[in-house]
Amino acid sequence: MGAGIVIATLLSAIRTFVVPRAEQTLLTRLVFLTTRVLFRVLLWRRETYEAKDRLMAYYAPVSLITLLPVWLSIVALGFTLMYWAVGVPTLYDAFVESGSSLLTLGYVPPQGLAQTILAYLEAMTGLILLSVLIAYLPTMYAAFSKREAAVTLLEVRAGVPPSAIEMIERYQRIHGLHRLAEMWRTWEVWFAEVEESHTSLPALNMFRSPVPNRSWVTAAGAVLDAASFTASTLDVPRDPQADLCIRAGFLALRRIADFYNFAYDPSPKPTDPISITRAEFDAACERLARQGVALKTDREQAWRDFAGWRVNYDTALLALCDLTMAPPAPWSSDRSQGRARMGLIEKQQRKAATAK
Repeated sequence: MGAGIVIATLLSAIRTFVVPRAEQTLLTRLVFLTTRVLFRVLLWRRETYEAKDRLMAYYAPVSLITLLPVWLSIVALGFTLMYWAVGVPTLYDAFVESGSSLLTLGYVPPQGLAQTILAYLEAMTGLILLSVLIAYLPTMYAAFSKREAAVTLLEVRAGVPPSAIEMIERYQRIHGLHRLAEMWRTWEVWFAEVEESHTSLPALNMFRSPVPNRSWVTAAGAVLDAASFTASTLDVPRDPQADLCIRAGFLALRRIADFYNFAYDPSPKPTDPISITRAEFDAACERLARQGVALKTDREQAWRDFAGWRVNYDTALLALCDLTMAPPAPWSSDRSQGRARMGLIEKQQRKAATAK
């Protein structure tokens, strides 16, 4: 039984950090869920989004660091049972010898060949677990830094919070809409990199941007909406690169959503409902028209085409906004369930403060 506990713990660490694909482990999931529950309790004392964001910035790092003592504690339990099985008189003595070996303190010398072998194995196991976590932290932060560089650059083009309509307006004024093709190529690569890194190292999904009102999820939503709007509504030459960017984007969001077992329709119909209303779409068209952006004359067909693109990523986008507690942004986190719940909480807190 003790050996099984140790092997299961090592497999959890390997699947969490070493296996280069999306692998769920019960132990890692329990640690992150337990930490999230504790953080949600603390969120009740935060009245503004900025205060909530400052707290949640610690969620992923704390969860990652918590993994190490949890792994080591379970390994210590497993070896305690093994020491007891090979002749250590009591469970307490076995626990003391296990802790001495795991932490390489060496104040309890092993007795006999069996205990000596277990002591060496336990010390090696502890060092492996520590090394795995330390070695993969630079990898995670390198992927985080690369992700955030594109999100930061998007602020220049799409504003804060990122908006697909504002991005199109700025390209119209500054670059010309023909330069949007460069954006689609850049973000097609970004989506591919995020899919690879955020499924093989899923803790990255919970790492928040350095600036409270930025988020990789809302940035992804803004780019996808801008590409969908361009492909469906703008009166510009058809650009296959926009279509490729949309496909890369919704595949990335779906793969990440798969890791968390979020439900979505993998083969949606173009006529399926989306979270954006026709009135919002028409208002966006009117805003762009006032800025001199050329739009297709058949507004009805443009709406159908836009909805046909958006339906591919609508559900996954909103689910990830909810998961990451993304800051408010148009056409994404402003309509997620988490945003609705947070708005209700803030309203109740203001009402309670007024009553006092």
